[in-house]
Formats: sequence, C-alpha cells, structure tokens
Amino acid sequence: MIRPDGDCIYLTHPQVEIDPAVPVPDWGLSEAGFRRARAGALLPVFSGVRYIVSSAERKARQTAEILAGHLGLRVVVDELMHENDRSATGFLPPPEFEAVADRFFAAPDESVRGWETARAAQTRILGRVRAHLAGIPANETVLFVGHGGVGTLLKCHVGGFAIDRRHDQPPGGGGCFFMFSRAALDERSAKGLDWLSVDD
Repeated sequence: MIRPDGDCIYLTHPQVEIDPAVPVPDWGLSEAGFRRARAGALLPVFSGVRYIVSSAERKARQTAEILAGHLGLRVVVDELMHENDRSATGFLPPPEFEAVADRFFAAPDESVRGWETARAAQTRILGRVRAHLAGIPANETVLFVGHGGVGTLLKCHVGGFAIDRRHDQPPGGGGCFFMFSRAALDERSAKGLDWLSVDD
C-alpha cells in the first residue's frame, strides 16, 4: 500500500470487548481487535508516521500503543479527542444504537436522546486536530487514533461534505483509516478519502 500525498492519517480502533456493565470509554480491545491492530502496525502506510495522537478512551489508547511500540514512538493522549459523548444513554443494544446513530448524523444540530450533537462533536475533533498540528513540523506525518463517529465527522469536514452517515466507515468492527493533507482542514476539498482497512 502506498500512502498518497498527505501528511495526516486518522485511524479508528478495531473490535472491542463489549461489556454493558462497564462505561463505554473504558472498553478495551477484544482478542480480534488486538490481532488486527498488531497486523495493521506492519502496513507500509504507517511507516512514515513520526507523531501519534490518541483519544484517551482505553480502546483507542491500546490501538495507538501497539503502533507506537512498532514504530518506536510515544503516544500523546488527548482527553478531548473522545468519541461523540453518548453518556446520556450509556450502552445501547446494537439495533437501538444504530437507530440512534442514524438520527445523530441525520440531524447534526439536534441532541438525540441527550447525546452530544454531531455539529458540536465535529467542531471539537476539528479543533483538537488543528491544535496538535500547530505544534508539529509541517513536514512530519501525524497519526490520529480515535473513533468511527468523530472520524467520520472529521472526514466530512476535510472533504467538504455535509454531515451524513453515508461517509461512515464500513461495517466490520472498525480498524479503518483515511488520509488527508493539512491544507484540507482549510480548503475542505480533499480527495481520495475512502476508508481503508488495517486488513488491506
């Protein structure tokens, strides 16, 4: 796999161990998630990464630490790069979660069942990406490790798309990434934003 002309990569964590009794931010990777993260760390696309920034959620940190260990880098953990805030509902069974997530993307300025709005989550993740890039040399490749929801919202921004779930990562448990240039944060016209999988 050859990385196109871009200096940022956004990677979502792969499969997690779901436990309704544990707060979602504290879920860790499942056996399959660990396996896919370790395999993904070997992809040539990540070989040029020099900085890794991760959400503070356990599953994202675990993913970032695997790649950092392979690349000999440290992980910068950012408490504000979390997934869209869903604490108002906590764990929802998959069919119910998918229905609420559909509404989250379809009505980006509305709080669905108390969730953080999609617009607010997009503003937050965009702000954190900008803040980290401001302190990193412009010629260095940066890997952001996080989540499918806010990753999709970031992708919508850099591509100049309206917020829409059709830009979400494909089903299959996460472990997907896309690449974009720093300039796309302002130009909002990035191309080649297809989600790629760590299994590729």
